[in-house]
Amino acid sequence: MKILFRSATQKGDMGSQLSLDKVHVVIVGGGFGGIAAGQQLKSNGIPFTLIDLRNAFHHNVAALRASVQSGFAQQTFIPFQETFGASFRQGRVVGVDPERQVVILDGGEEIQYSHLILCTGTDGPFPGKFNALADYQEAIQKYEDMVKEIQAARSVVVIGGGSTGVELAAEIKTDYPDKQVVLIHSRIALADVELLPSVRQQAKEVLLEKGVELVLGQKVSNYDDLEFNVTRKDIKIMTDKGTELTADLVISCTGMKINSAAYSSALGESLAENGALKVNTHMQVDGFDNIFAVGDCTNVNEPKMAYHAGLHASVAVTNIINSLTSKKLSSYNTGSVTMLMAMGRNDGVGQFNGLKLPRFLVTQGKSKDLLLWKSWREMGQKAPK
Repeated sequence: MKILFRSATQKGDMGSQLSLDKVHVVIVGGGFGGIAAGQQLKSNGIPFTLIDLRNAFHHNVAALRASVQSGFAQQTFIPFQETFGASFRQGRVVGVDPERQVVILDGGEEIQYSHLILCTGTDGPFPGKFNALADYQEAIQKYEDMVKEIQAARSVVVIGGGSTGVELAAEIKTDYPDKQVVLIHSRIALADVELLPSVRQQAKEVLLEKGVELVLGQKVSNYDDLEFNVTRKDIKIMTDKGTELTADLVISCTGMKINSAAYSSALGESLAENGALKVNTHMQVDGFDNIFAVGDCTNVNEPKMAYHAGLHASVAVTNIINSLTSKKLSSYNTGSVTMLMAMGRNDGVGQFNGLKLPRFLVTQGKSKDLLLWKSWREMGQKAPK
């Protein structure tokens, strides 16, 4: 299939003429950065194609609650087609050819671009991530199946005490206070290193208040032998410090990695050691003026958050428009860390511009609805009741 460029001329900012002849932006990845870029391109009348593995945007900020609360998952997937129409394409990008300016899909189909925005994000174990070529109804069912596994287990071990593991342990203990929930973490401090020490300590205190048992400073030694997300009696978990635990269900929240497979060979010289794309302040990939990267797949030194991905996307699209109208490029500058952690629907911890927030504010601001309304509004659709 050939993607044809549309010829058009449109007025840009300051009355300048924006020529869209031979302009076609390809966005790889429909996460928070991808949909933000798509909506901005759409509102500016710029031809684009958004490519994603799934046929629906996944509001994965709410993925952990979807694995705990039955019926919740359907609110976390928002169909792409209804928002982007013919500008959406479901598929897996397996390669990028910067010289010919095409992306290559699994099966050999090529889509040409004038500008490329890479929003491939990170991958990790389910339920924190769901990165598979699938219909979103299949994804919803997978989360519903996970709910049943958690319901069937009397005891749950969560491995990994970053933000994902902390939030999942809190979600399980909030909905099922009678279950034994143990969180194992290789370090002493919980959650993200970018958070204030007082906020990380508060996260620990909330878990203890909820009754989560903590095994800190210990690494699981039989990790590779464990079966995850399946409930069965007497699963043995051992640590490098000699601690032995028994549980009915083990869930992994560790081992996040950047999704760089689609472009690692073509853009190898632009990759950092961890697979992140090196970008300048204009969000351009190192060595290319028409390839941009946004969100978790970049080497921007800040917490990997949906909010930041949206900001990156805005800078990238603005700079595509600016480059077409010979205007000065915009820059992205990191600021003080703002991060909210939902600790179940009734509690939360976080910080705003480097200051610790009261727990009730985080609960009201994020924990109750996990900002689902924001994504449905951005996609221009109404959430199912």
